Amino acid sequence: MWRLVPPKLGRLSRSLKLAALGSLLVLMVLHSPSLLASWQRNELADRRFLQLNKCPACFGTSWCRRFLNGQVVFEAWGRLRLLDFLNVKNVYFAQYGEPREGGRRRVVLKRLGSQRELAQLDQSICKRATGRPRCDLLQAMPRTEFARLNGDVRLLTPEAVEGWSDLVHCPSQRLLDRLVRRYAETKDSGSFLLRNLKDSERMQLLLTLAFNPEPLVLQSFPSDEGWPFAKYLGACGRMVAVNYVGEELWSYFNAPWEKRVDLAWQLMEIAEQLTNNDFEFALYLLDVSFDNFAVGPRDGKVIIVDAENVLVADKRLIRQNKPENWDVWYESKFDDCDKEACLSFSKEILCARATVDHNYYAVCQNLLSRHATWRGTSGGLLHDPPSEIAKDGRLEALLDECANPKKRYGRFQAAKELREYLAQLSNNVR
Repeated sequence: MWRLVPPKLGRLSRSLKLAALGSLLVLMVLHSPSLLASWQRNELADRRFLQLNKCPACFGTSWCRRFLNGQVVFEAWGRLRLLDFLNVKNVYFAQYGEPREGGRRRVVLKRLGSQRELAQLDQSICKRATGRPRCDLLQAMPRTEFARLNGDVRLLTPEAVEGWSDLVHCPSQRLLDRLVRRYAETKDSGSFLLRNLKDSERMQLLLTLAFNPEPLVLQSFPSDEGWPFAKYLGACGRMVAVNYVGEELWSYFNAPWEKRVDLAWQLMEIAEQLTNNDFEFALYLLDVSFDNFAVGPRDGKVIIVDAENVLVADKRLIRQNKPENWDVWYESKFDDCDKEACLSFSKEILCARATVDHNYYAVCQNLLSRHATWRGTSGGLLHDPPSEIAKDGRLEALLDECANPKKRYGRFQAAKELREYLAQLSNNVR
């Protein structure tokens, strides 16, 4: 979390940062030979750095040829391992090039977790398989729940994985068939039958589903089909590659008003698309902040770049099973908490109602309205509107009703009107 530093602590904070920077420079000098080596060596072609040796306790192997052939290289400071302690999220920027194409393009590399989380994953696998915190993962994986579907198992069923992560908090068979059919870490993708996957591929699929299902979200709801997610490229060991989208939404917080209006309209359109679509899957965003979206530099398109916490509810199944109150519209509760980017929701209700306003609520409260706070700022993306718009008052009223409705079912109507009003403003300013 980012917080405002109290004035009296400001100087101390700056002093600590300078001291840390000084220490870092000393370490860099002391380690200059290894520093130079790490700068010159392409560690993305190193099997151990990619943690390929940990497969099938990994995320896949579809991009290994590209990594090991040296087609993927770190950008600038990403080559310095000494700086890894600052990279808590284990997210890197790299350049990728195909020999036939010429030129390179930027990609984002993710380990899908912090060093601590990955170490805990290894310990968990070892303890379940051997009772000890350290072991040979290759030998241990077949003795864990990740191997429960090995052999002649036909389908990935809800009973096997329900609750393993947000993606499968309440999975339908239709959703799981989609995950298997679109699984990109196998040569035989296209079939929903598990028996077409190798045992190692099944274990990788289940481990990804449990540890961080983001790759499966990107594969199952691909950008090529119009879904607002970054494009999945492939994996090698515990390194996943996705397409670089652009700068974080946060970098546009003080952009010209016209640009911010267009971005706000796109965010509301994303909320609508993920809530109501022809596939009858509702994709609810459970973690919404300025860092989880990015903007394309050329087309200005807003894309979701962190899809770890996405809950998918099958509306078709809800209408078929008709759980209690399934057809009662659900209004999310406004949460005026003292933290940044917080949301209030019930996963059980999201899974059991056909009509839910969660995505509108999340976007309005955490990104657009005056209630949005991030990195010590407040006011939301649509802060400081032009005087004529502020005087009119309609925009502020719609944002307030969308974030914290005063009328019953007020958010549903406010979200609809806000989308239309922002579209109108966008056309006016272009």
